[in-house]
Amino acid sequence: MQHQGIVAMQGYGDSGLVVKPSGRNINNLVYIAMEFVPGGLLFDHCQLLGAMGENVGRFLVTQLLDALDYMHNKRVVHRDLKLENILVDERMNLKIADFGFACYKSIDSLTSYRGTMTYMAPEIKEGKTYKGTQVDLFSLGVILFIIVQGIFPFKEARKEEYFYSLLLNGRIDTYFTKVNGHALSPAFKDLILKLFAYDGDTRPTIEQFRAHEWLNDPNYNHELTR
Repeated sequence: MQHQGIVAMQGYGDSGLVVKPSGRNINNLVYIAMEFVPGGLLFDHCQLLGAMGENVGRFLVTQLLDALDYMHNKRVVHRDLKLENILVDERMNLKIADFGFACYKSIDSLTSYRGTMTYMAPEIKEGKTYKGTQVDLFSLGVILFIIVQGIFPFKEARKEEYFYSLLLNGRIDTYFTKVNGHALSPAFKDLILKLFAYDGDTRPTIEQFRAHEWLNDPNYNHELTR
């Protein structure tokens, strides 16, 4: 795949060579050479800066939506989107990496247990058949929440988990109080609740996400936020 928001593969083969400090050669190694991205992991930036607010959320999630749209149109789903799998360059451009759990072509009726616990959609956890595009959008919601608020929205998306159960049981005000979300805009809350929907069919598509009022705030300036 060739997209500015996806780490590029520069080369691969089965004739790799490693020279040990002792001078011994290890030959015929399988290798993949990837693009170097100098800014490190988005995870590290989030740990360092904490809550970055809604405008930074808009700036970063717009880039991720573009990359996801490209992938999904190529019939590729990632299934392990998380802060640790997103790299940042020197101009705060994001690049998605680590496609080890990705799936190609047959992406609408998946059953494999893939992903990372805190980012994983509930249908994967419950062993249901799921659509790859929908679980990617759920994970994107978790990423967006962390960027904006500086904390995970819940430990995992299970009915038994305290924070996620608040959402499922309609205790929305209690939830946002517990996650210190009193300053979050109503539009952000609306979007994030839709992304965290238990039923994947009710989550926004990429097109609906892009059209949501939160992402189209008239006071948001993309380059000024950069």
